[in-house]
Amino acid sequence: MTAKYRPRIATQERSDAAKLPVGAGSRQIGRTALAAFLLGLVIWVAWDFLPALAWASMIALTTWPLYVRFAALFGRQTGRSAAALLFTLLVGVVLLIPIVLLLRQAAQDSQTILQGINQLRQNGIPVPSWVSQSPMAGEQLTIWWRSNLSDPKAVEGWLAGINSESAGTWIGAFGGQLLHRIAMFFFALVALFFLYRDGHWIGARVLDTADRLLGDPGERLAGKMIEAVRGTVNGTVVVAVAEGCIIGIGYLLAGVPNAFLFIVLTIAFAMLPFGAWAAFTAASVLLLAHGGSALAAAGVFGFGAFVMLVGDHFVWPKLVGDAARLPFLAALIGIFGGLQVFGLLGLFVGPVVMAAFLTVWREWLIQPQS
Repeated sequence: MTAKYRPRIATQERSDAAKLPVGAGSRQIGRTALAAFLLGLVIWVAWDFLPALAWASMIALTTWPLYVRFAALFGRQTGRSAAALLFTLLVGVVLLIPIVLLLRQAAQDSQTILQGINQLRQNGIPVPSWVSQSPMAGEQLTIWWRSNLSDPKAVEGWLAGINSESAGTWIGAFGGQLLHRIAMFFFALVALFFLYRDGHWIGARVLDTADRLLGDPGERLAGKMIEAVRGTVNGTVVVAVAEGCIIGIGYLLAGVPNAFLFIVLTIAFAMLPFGAWAAFTAASVLLLAHGGSALAAAGVFGFGAFVMLVGDHFVWPKLVGDAARLPFLAALIGIFGGLQVFGLLGLFVGPVVMAAFLTVWREWLIQPQS
């Protein structure tokens, strides 16, 4: 009877063990593993759309105070979607205006450019007066210019690589990229609309998640990152517009052709570190090519270099650093390092990463929470 009873006891013990609840630690591990797996799967599926989502998030965080004031003009229920839609369209128009102006100016100047290329093929580039008047190497520079630029055969050699086949290939590739960029732009606007409309709910869920995972320090970290995003974007845009407008005054005073176009280009390129240098250098060269004096061209280049040195190395890091509570060196590393790693988006992501790291260092490591 004992032999028959023991298996029944063992079977009963196994069934009772099977009914025991799984420990809270095991459930937490399982939930974390499942959440991490689903998050990785979502990132994999949405990989091509992440840059557009990132841009939409940056714009939403930066313009949120303005949107809140705008939405206050509408009702609470039916007006929320209308306010989000109108404000999204307004942001889209503001972003499209510089692009439309550039394309319009390029279309107007395309015929002039083609005529200029034909003249170069036929007559070459005459030696400007400032070349022969150069005090250091005027004679040698004049000889080189006549041999390489004034001779139509030499100019033809420079332009030999421009043929219909290569131009067609380039135009096709450019057209494909342009369509892709346009699609991503409209996707970013759609995402921006939902971020505006459901921003309060999304923000509450983000703060709740940070509180669940990290406690009160997590909420403070989220707040610091939002401040870093707003400070970086506002600082970058404000400094770029200021630099472009100030340098544009030099364009107008020196008589640079298509000065308004170069002002827009300088503002756009000024958002990139050292980007505006290409714009005002091209303006100086164009001024010389159209018969401007060497002194005026040098003045445009020197004035632009001075404005950019002050703006990029003092005003920009100071403004971004103060807004994101970053030291000068940390702001500089975040801006240039982010640009190198993430591209144009890194101008804003880099300082946010540095601000998050310094927040964790200051509040969690140096002053650990009790």
